Amino acid sequence: MNEEYDVIVLGTGLKECILSGMLSVSGRKVLHMDRNKYYGGESASLTPLESLFSKFEQSDTNEKFGRGRDWNVDLIPKFIMANGQLVKLLIHSGVTRYLEFKVVEGSFVYKGGSVYKVPADEKEALATSLMGLFEKRRFRKFLLFVMDFKQDDPSTWQGTNPKSTTMNEVYKKFGLSSGTADFTGHALGLHLDDEYLNAACGDTIQRIKLYYESLSHYGKSPYLYPLYGLGELPQGFARLSAIYGGTYMLDKPIEELVMENGVVVGVKSEGEVARAKCVICDPSYCSNRAKKVGQAVRAICLLNHPIPKTNNASSCQIIIPQNQVGRKSDMYICSVSFTHNVCSKGWYLAIVSTTVETDNAEAELKPALDLLGSIEKKFIAVSDIYEPSDDGQESKVFISKSYDATTHFETTCNDIVDMYRRVTGSEFDFAKVQKDLETVEQ
Repeated sequence: MNEEYDVIVLGTGLKECILSGMLSVSGRKVLHMDRNKYYGGESASLTPLESLFSKFEQSDTNEKFGRGRDWNVDLIPKFIMANGQLVKLLIHSGVTRYLEFKVVEGSFVYKGGSVYKVPADEKEALATSLMGLFEKRRFRKFLLFVMDFKQDDPSTWQGTNPKSTTMNEVYKKFGLSSGTADFTGHALGLHLDDEYLNAACGDTIQRIKLYYESLSHYGKSPYLYPLYGLGELPQGFARLSAIYGGTYMLDKPIEELVMENGVVVGVKSEGEVARAKCVICDPSYCSNRAKKVGQAVRAICLLNHPIPKTNNASSCQIIIPQNQVGRKSDMYICSVSFTHNVCSKGWYLAIVSTTVETDNAEAELKPALDLLGSIEKKFIAVSDIYEPSDDGQESKVFISKSYDATTHFETTCNDIVDMYRRVTGSEFDFAKVQKDLETVEQ
């Protein structure tokens, strides 16, 4: 503890572990501490099942759930976009050697009271009842435009401009209905609300392109999920950090950040001070430097059957666009099962999440919970969402954002890359990342 470090990282959430690994690989001396005895922090996977019941202060588990140690329950449900930023980080770092992935079987969208599979190829697009015949033709033209679109090549823009044409104007150009625009922006573009409609179209076009590029890798859906749960991810990056000289200390109470002239110089734990040039932490370690921007509500549901109307999928995502249920923000369902080694044989985990908009957070989940069929056990959690009050440049205290309600990692990765830039002063270079995704095991 008397040594001086380049960086001290507090908390072993996924964001903090990824940053710890990236900084260790780049040659920085890292000390990583957590007040908990386990990895993952807010994004942990709880095992055995008794740990989940204990966390939510519920009575002991029933024998019908099988062996408790067969369960690894994510507190923050997320899927990984196959061609997204997290896969590039995993490959860049070599963490894939510690993990095994399985393709998520389907991506679905809620429309007009029913659940529809998001078309995964041209054949499904022609067969889907999500759109009428003429709308399918218009949508196909739109998708061809998106896949051919290049930000730096005006000849592919077809009269639009990625920096000035709004997404609303693009939808109108191709004659797409509001219903089609709804599922395109939310299920393909993964926008959290409808603000994107009046923003420049470049970002949304790239998002939809990423969705279909990810889909092309595996066919069923654009998403991957690690066997044994998301808790494997922070542990993988912790191993990486340790290989490159990072030091880890779990079950370490954090007493205070030591400041001199408004700049952090170290962290005090159990009467000792470890000195460092900067500190990275999640908001729980530095609440006076973070601001609350909202809440997320999540329902962890134990099911003994797949979600109805998903073709008996052992894993899937369902997105409920805000307009379909009269809300300001989307709702998400993330489902995995015993085939991912996260629950006992014959069991399924479905986690429903959304941004809180009223005084009755649990009631807001009803439209999504109604899609799950019978629920054997349900755990409700409401989490405050925090963002750093400043960029950390003056104090050298760099704080991550809380996890939002989305069921994918793109917003999480945006925060990681932004923090890396703030800490190091340089952009994370994805150009260095190996492009061959076949190294990701299935």
